[in-house]
Amino acid sequence: MVLDLLFPRACAACGDGPWPFCSACRVALTPIDHPLCSRCGAPARAAVDRCELCPPPDVDRARSAFVFRGPLRKAIHRLKFAGDRGVAAALGGAMAAVLDREPDVITWVPLSRARLAERGYDQARALARTVSRLTRTPVSELLSRSRDLPPQALRGATERRSALTDAFSASRRPPPHVLLVDDVMTTGATAAECAKALKIAGAAGVEVLTAGRALRRARGVWGEPVLSSDGLRSGSVVARGEVPR
Repeated sequence: MVLDLLFPRACAACGDGPWPFCSACRVALTPIDHPLCSRCGAPARAAVDRCELCPPPDVDRARSAFVFRGPLRKAIHRLKFAGDRGVAAALGGAMAAVLDREPDVITWVPLSRARLAERGYDQARALARTVSRLTRTPVSELLSRSRDLPPQALRGATERRSALTDAFSASRRPPPHVLLVDDVMTTGATAAECAKALKIAGAAGVEVLTAGRALRRARGVWGEPVLSSDGLRSGSVVARGEVPR
């Protein structure tokens, strides 16, 4: 509280207005609301059970608070690349609000050792701890990266999925129902590999929760296209040598 008085937190997106989002950034956010795909949470013109944007089958369900564009994109850039951990607190409430099932535990998609050393902290862990506090659900580190991955930006979708194979392992036996937290989901390939590792270790179901959802165009689904002919749009968070999630 004293630190907030001495050093007031700024808008999580633009960094200039009041925290958590200034009025201009707040109205430019795109919350994901009904109708949507009941499995993956992608916005749709009418409610559907599944859609073309659904992640691989190891992910049972997915929910995201916002479409990954505009102020949300800027906020996640600040969280990931500028070391602004306060962004996790700004986004956590909206993430918790879209949950409609109670998990046994919350965990997160872990960074590689190299990126953790580079950034100094894990942004997905920060989001998971915020959601845990707001929902009063236990949070636990259940996953580890089995290996670091080389830059993936120039690889196609099939190559990326192949590169992720067996990249994660469970560090302990999980309870039956796990909520997996990450910052952004695009294809769901990373989340699916994490879910597979959790299920091998004993989880019965894995739901994914992210702050942002990067959307491709699909029949019956509205969204800003994020994939270009080379697989990524310039300026995307995932364009910095990371596997699209």
